[in-house]
Amino acid sequence: MQSFKTVAIAGGTGTLGYYVSEAFLSDGSYKVKILRKKPETVNEKANLLVSKGAEIVYVDYNQKDDLVNALKGTDVLVSILSGFDTYNIQSKMLTVAKEVDVKRFIPTEFGGEYKLGDHIYTDAKAKFREDLKKSGLEYTFIYNGVFQEFLGWAGFDVKKKEATFFVDENEIISTTSLSDIAKYTVESLKVPEARNGAIRVAGAALTLKEYLQKFEEATGELLSSF
Repeated sequence: MQSFKTVAIAGGTGTLGYYVSEAFLSDGSYKVKILRKKPETVNEKANLLVSKGAEIVYVDYNQKDDLVNALKGTDVLVSILSGFDTYNIQSKMLTVAKEVDVKRFIPTEFGGEYKLGDHIYTDAKAKFREDLKKSGLEYTFIYNGVFQEFLGWAGFDVKKKEATFFVDENEIISTTSLSDIAKYTVESLKVPEARNGAIRVAGAALTLKEYLQKFEEATGELLSSF
């Protein structure tokens, strides 16, 4: 099994990225580099990660020299980027990763397991998965459910004490906490089966009605559902 020492995380100060960065730092087994877009800007999360031992590397993803300098000496590249240009950025990182002998690439999946033709945004993920498989680099795909921390987007309004369901309240939905996704990302480097494979982190699989009941039990607040 591969021995990994240095991990570079693209998007390591974002919503999920910060959790993943913290998880690698807490593990204590890796040197952690956080890739941040140029120009340099003040970022509280970046400063916190530096205080915990991370190195911040500023990079222009469109400049090959920047990517070479950022990824040189990296064993594992974790991408937690988002946006419609992510495919192009990841493709550039993949090219450079091969040149500088990165051992494994964990691309920005971190969501449902979509197929090509599902949606313009998820199509980019599916296309890059195929590119990565053909590249010869080791890879691991991380799949998870809806972020539990963002269930408010599913219609839970705590202030108004209301829950509005936009789909059948009896439909089962998989959710995963950000911290669990982060922990499994770290652990994927220690599991032989994750090499050129996938990790699926379900967390919980409940109906919206059951999530509402759990929420009420945890908070002691009763929410009206519509």
